[in-house]
Parts: sequence; C-alpha cells; structure tokens
Amino acid sequence: MPIYEYQCSNCGNHFELRQKFSDEPATECPSCGGPIQKLISQTSFALKGSGWYNEGYAKSSAAKSPQSCPKDGACSTCPSAAA
Repeated sequence: MPIYEYQCSNCGNHFELRQKFSDEPATECPSCGGPIQKLISQTSFALKGSGWYNEGYAKSSAAKSPQSCPKDGACSTCPSAAA
C-alpha cells in the first residue's frame, strides 16, 4: 500500500498515512482535528544506467545462441529439444 504525506493547515503537523488506492483521502489532522492537505512528495525510486531491461530482457539478448544443455536436450524446456 502506498504512503501519502499530509500537512495540517492549523497546527502545521506533517505526517504520513498508509492508505489503499481505493481509500478516500484523509480530511482531518490526527493531532488537532484541523483541515489537512495532501502533499506531493518526491519519490526515492529512480532508474539509472543501462538497466535490467537492456541487460536481461531486451530482444537482442533473447536472440543470443542457446547455452549448452546440461541434460543433452532431455528436459522439456530445453531450447535444443524444440528444434
């Protein structure tokens, strides 16, 4: 569940609430009962560099030649068994 940040207009209380996407936004400060505003916060999640997609999931990596099968093609999921 996502965590949302709120700030009270009366007392300035800054707090976080864990809420479902389907939950209504909070409207009342837990400290003083005053009106609150939902804040837009910066996330700490960032994708940098070439990434997992280019290194492991891009079509170019899937087109590489299959590795040798340790069971000599005896397993049902072996690429050489399908050939």
